[in-house]
Amino acid sequence: MWTVVAALSLVIWAVLMLARGGFWRFAATAVPPPPAAWPAVVAVVPARDEAATIGRCVAAILDQDYPGDLRLVVVDDGSSDGTATAAGRAARLSVIAARPLPSGWTGKVWAMDQGVRAAGDACEFIWFTDADIVHAPGTLRRLVARAEGERRDLVSEMVRLRCVGFWERLLVPAFVFFFAKLYPFARVADARRPTAAAAGGSMLARRRSLERAGGLAAIGGAWIDDCALAAAMKRAGGRLWLGLGETSGSLRAYPDLASFWAMVARTAYVELRRSPPRLLGAVAGMILVYLAPVAAVVLWPLHGDGAAAVLGALAVAAMVLAYAPILRFHRLPAAWAATLPLAAALYTAMTVDSARRHHFAGGPQWKGRAPEGAAPAP
Repeated sequence: MWTVVAALSLVIWAVLMLARGGFWRFAATAVPPPPAAWPAVVAVVPARDEAATIGRCVAAILDQDYPGDLRLVVVDDGSSDGTATAAGRAARLSVIAARPLPSGWTGKVWAMDQGVRAAGDACEFIWFTDADIVHAPGTLRRLVARAEGERRDLVSEMVRLRCVGFWERLLVPAFVFFFAKLYPFARVADARRPTAAAAGGSMLARRRSLERAGGLAAIGGAWIDDCALAAAMKRAGGRLWLGLGETSGSLRAYPDLASFWAMVARTAYVELRRSPPRLLGAVAGMILVYLAPVAAVVLWPLHGDGAAAVLGALAVAAMVLAYAPILRFHRLPAAWAATLPLAAALYTAMTVDSARRHHFAGGPQWKGRAPEGAAPAP
């Protein structure tokens, strides 16, 4: 049995590394030359109880060295901590209050929609970004250059998440790694493939392509709004690009396991389409890919299967090789790859807990707001 399990794990790792769009390489791509004319852009920031970070976010957007017209709309989504006041201290922006949440919409998507409506028709691109993100001055210039130079309709970057304490170092690189495995960036960019994804911290959408996809009303009830938007735009013929954003960073801290757990458990089961069979498959897959080969090696003195130990060691080597690039991106040593099985076990537990919350604790919520008719989860 040990030999079969270890061999299967090794085969899966071979397929992942050779036939999964090179998801693990995270190779940098050259930015196209600047366009002849810089199109007008409106940045939309949905914000709910973000007084602690909204000031730095707004300042970074207004400090962009963008040669074209740039306007900023902050949508205060029922904040109770003075978010609107904190944002309004900056000049050259509009702060609007989101209207009451209608049935069938999630809070963040509704706030984004209010921002798009406020932007009007005078812009060619909408730049969606979160209220806890700080962008370097050249970020928008680079996003627009790629959208125009490669004729992309949605250009998105995964901003650099904070990776300071033990729990962030354990879970943040793994989060990016698992996301890229699920949505290989090269396949997202390939118009011939249905794979679609985006990262909500920084999404530059061509306004006409967004309208062609049905606007934000097409994803009004989505809890994973970024990937839902990408899927809608790609179905409508839009061309996507997704990569790592080295010059943008999140201010949000996850100092302990509980805070990270809450973030992942909010939507992990939604990603599995709330399907118990998919949940069982995901759990079995995580165990087989990340835990079984380690067990085959570590438990060799107990099971005595030398072939299983060798096959498991080869699978572990593939795991370490695949994880190394994202560790370098987060400035962590290669030896930190030894923590990936632990991170995988924790993410598996978070996903199971996400299913529990869905069935027994009111389901997902955004900033303390549960879906209509559901009790807030504890």
